[in-house]
Amino acid sequence: MAAHRFTRVLASAVALATLVSMAACGNSNSGSKGDADKAELVFWGWDSGNSMKQLIADFEKDNPGITVKFNSTGTASNTQTALTNAIAAGKGAPDVVMLEDPTVTQFAVTNDLVDLSAYGADKEADKFASGPWSKLQYNNKPYAMPIDSGPEMLFYNKAVFDKAGVDGEKIKTWDDYYEAAKKVRKTGAYMTNNSGSAMEYQPFTAQAWQAGAHPWKVDGEKITIDMTNDEGMKKYIDFQQKLIDEDLVNTQISNWSDEWNRSLNDGSLASLVIGGWMPINLMNGAPDQKGNWRVTQLPQWNEGDEVSAEDGGSALAITSQSKNQAAAYKFIQYMTLGNGAKTMSETGTFPALKSILNSDSFTDPNTESNKKTNEFFGGQNVNKILAEAAKRPVNEFQYLPYNAFAQTEFGDDISPAYGKKKTLKEAFTEYGKKLTEHGTQQGYDVTNNG
Repeated sequence: MAAHRFTRVLASAVALATLVSMAACGNSNSGSKGDADKAELVFWGWDSGNSMKQLIADFEKDNPGITVKFNSTGTASNTQTALTNAIAAGKGAPDVVMLEDPTVTQFAVTNDLVDLSAYGADKEADKFASGPWSKLQYNNKPYAMPIDSGPEMLFYNKAVFDKAGVDGEKIKTWDDYYEAAKKVRKTGAYMTNNSGSAMEYQPFTAQAWQAGAHPWKVDGEKITIDMTNDEGMKKYIDFQQKLIDEDLVNTQISNWSDEWNRSLNDGSLASLVIGGWMPINLMNGAPDQKGNWRVTQLPQWNEGDEVSAEDGGSALAITSQSKNQAAAYKFIQYMTLGNGAKTMSETGTFPALKSILNSDSFTDPNTESNKKTNEFFGGQNVNKILAEAAKRPVNEFQYLPYNAFAQTEFGDDISPAYGKKKTLKEAFTEYGKKLTEHGTQQGYDVTNNG
């Protein structure tokens, strides 16, 4: 259920119309805890693992007084649109909604999601990996519970690296990565791609996050934008500009494009810095490289550090319109803390729950699922490496309450820098201005510090 599968999908007119009509099926009564053991819940979300029918059946069996009507939205973008429409109408929102992690703040700021600390969710923090948990906080309170995790990783093609004389396991810092990129380029391949498109927005936030950047800070209705003077952003921009200037990154290819998959499959793209949900995508998109790909921990800005960041992720929240909040939270507990989380981890969802990440079954190389993945990755125990990454600490980071706009505008403003029409600093300066203007238009008190 990782976010990358959905942000790039735009809702068609037909899909949007369907979602608007779905809103009428939701609950129209404003916030009430209701009966924790008896309710008819409405749940909106997507079903990437094709496991929702079984998940709901198992929950209803254990909770005979509660029924769950699942309305499949198809994509995260569609879900966000439908929820926005229901909120604007003042009725029609579901009891439980699945959201991409970065969009949770957007609805929490406007009080359209329930503060789950009222149900004790704030006491559950230690049960989840720190990355996904931290993204769901607003004013230090949880407004959603994480379904999955997407720790940022370095995936690399060992065959290409061998040809370049690079040992992927020795890339410990971003300086090491830069030196490796120069060697890879001499073979005719590129270390990676980045066109500055909207599809590279999520990797940007993850890598800036790991650098300790705060490109924006949200304090209720007050927002501070700092794209070029923030120390972490300076670090990120300078490094990316060096890759652009020295032709060490393919700036013509955007993530999730057909050319992207072709380049991963023919070896002309040698590595990716991307979320831990990537293995299945490489297996499907680069089948000719079976046995060549490897995964290792994210390079660090300071040698010896073990700082991670999150790329993607999804979560479950309760809408403020729900009159069945107590029962809705019981369902969320099942899906994120209970047997539902285990079922999802067995059907392709990379878990956020530490008990699963730490379990022998998750890293057992002899399960059918793990055998297939590990074979593609040259015999590595992939889940073991990913689980280690998910348990690493993360810096504090926030998302804007208008994240969807931020992603679209990123592609408009940042892509010219990768096309060498302006510097990356100039592009981020313009981006910051656009974010400031939009936030002000939305009624926020926005300060731009650079």
